[in-house]
Formats: sequence, C-alpha cells, structure tokens
Amino acid sequence: MKSNVTMKDIAQKLNVSSVTVSKALNDKDGVSEELKEKIKQLADEMGYRYNTLAKSMKDGRSYNVCVIIPERFTGMAQSFYLKVYQSIAQILEEKSYYGIIHILPKEDEEQLKLPRIYHERRVDGFIMLGQPSKGYIDLMQSVEMPLVFLDFYDENNHVDAVITDNFYGAYDITNYLIQQGHRDIAYVGNLFSTSSIQDRFLGYYKSLLEHKIHLRQEYIISDRDDEGVFIDFELPEKLPTAFVCNCDQVAHLLMERLQRDGYRIPEDFSVVGFDNDIYAKLTKPELTTVEVDIDEMAKTAVKFICEKMEKSEVMFGRVAVKGKIIYRDSVRELNDSKSRDIS
Repeated sequence: MKSNVTMKDIAQKLNVSSVTVSKALNDKDGVSEELKEKIKQLADEMGYRYNTLAKSMKDGRSYNVCVIIPERFTGMAQSFYLKVYQSIAQILEEKSYYGIIHILPKEDEEQLKLPRIYHERRVDGFIMLGQPSKGYIDLMQSVEMPLVFLDFYDENNHVDAVITDNFYGAYDITNYLIQQGHRDIAYVGNLFSTSSIQDRFLGYYKSLLEHKIHLRQEYIISDRDDEGVFIDFELPEKLPTAFVCNCDQVAHLLMERLQRDGYRIPEDFSVVGFDNDIYAKLTKPELTTVEVDIDEMAKTAVKFICEKMEKSEVMFGRVAVKGKIIYRDSVRELNDSKSRDIS
C-alpha cells in the first residue's frame, strides 16, 4: 500500500477531479451520494489519512469528541463502559474524529466542574457515557455544545440519548423464567440508581403483571447505595426460586453469595443477568443474560454526535437498541411438582 496517499491519487483511480474527491471526503454539495460513497470507500482501501490538522486550521474545529465517564463506572470491575468507549473511539476515527476519554472524578461531579478540555475549547462535542448525578446532568445540558447521552436518559427530553432496550430485554428474560416454571422471582437492583436499572425493573414488572404474578416488595433487593457502591444483599426470609439481576456483575456477586451459603446454581436457584460482559463467563455455571449490542449503540451515538456537530439544530430523541437473550446454564426448568420453599 502506498504511503501518503493524496486526493490526486484517488482522483486518478476513479477518473474524476481532485476537487470532486475533496468535496466527497468533506461531505460537500455537488457530488452524488453514490459517488461520495465510492470515493470514501476507495480512500479507505488506499489508506488515505485525512489531514485533520489542516482541516482544523481551516474551519476552526478541533475534530475531537470528549467521552465523559463517571469515575464509578471505570476500573477493572467495570469492563462494560470501557468496551463501549473502545468501540466509540474506533468508529470516530473512521469518521476522521478523535475520541478523548475523560474520567469524571467524584469530586468534580459533586462540585459540578466541567472537564478542562471544554474550557480550553479543544473539543467539538460530548458523549456522556454512564449516568452521573442529577446536578451534573443539568450542568451538561447548560453547555452550548453538541451533546449525546449514552446508556441512560433524563427526564428533560431535549438531549438526544442512545440506550439499550432495557425494558424489553428484562421483559423477555423474565418471561423466559416464567416459561421455565418460576413464579417466585426477585429483582436485584437499586431502583433509584440509574434509568437503566429502573427500566429493567419495569420490564420485569410488566412480565409479572401479564402472568398475574403479585409483586412482593421483599423481592426487590437493593445491590448498591445511592453513590453506586455495591452493598451486601439483604435476602428475604422466604427466598424466591429465581433472580433477575440488573447486570452481570451483580449476578456474579449474588451467585457467589448464594454459593457461600451452601446453595447450588441452578439446582436451588436460577439467576439471570444483563449485558453479556466478562462476568457472564466468570460465573459458575455460566450466566444466562441479555446481550447488549455495544457496537450498534456506539455507532448510533457517533452518528448522532457527528451530525449534531455539523448542524447543531438536529434532534434525534431517545433511541433504544435491541438486545438478545444468551442462553447458558444458570437457569433450570421448574415445574409444579418441583416447586419448593427455601428458607
């Protein structure tokens, strides 16, 4: 592959002018969509590198997108968010942008401090990945810069948001447990923590309602405090036969707790999760869970932020990306003859 591929090289291959190639690569008018795609595809194949610095000097833009992740969603125990960022950064680069990660320290979140990169005007837009405090959400909405929420949404619907289909994912996996004969089903998650946990609970609850199963308050089991720190599970005196966990990490922690108490999975309890991240394979047995389509979520968020950076008035609303159940070994069929009380 030739190094330092130029627009002239691309133009000669397609027998068009360099001006046409320039218009296509910069999404300018005067070139058909079909030819634009053809030119962009050939540019990628030839290894053409967009001169971001030259473009930046010309139009005053940085071609940087800042991805803000609250500190509590990072670290070795939070592989999901870092995988999402990795996908975002890769897709942004394909569109000639750079993804800059900013881990939002707890102190900055509490004191409502914006990233320094914003004050230095070295960024053209923000993707907020993971739900911060209400005060910080309001702060981000006050910033006059393109903004997309990812993996959560807020009551103020003027900020575009990309989420996984939490409601129907939890609804489907709860239906699966009921189809396997379970009727005493608990939900594990702090309902006041994030919009994702709330929506997964509502999907679980809808499944119970449709099957005329009474929701027992003691079957709503908190997994973390209001700052997102995991806490010990307070299990009810009369234990359910199955648990719907708001994420795979929580399912992993719950299974470890039950196994320490001498119970077996799935012989004594069935457990399901959400995300299909690394914890789904760390559990013994491996976890039945809802797989989140990380690449599609990242692709959609990047599409939104890129279009908003071109036209600030563009709005997309809230978009949910569908997931799917991954069936593994943490669920057993429980027919009426096998029903039992465990305490």
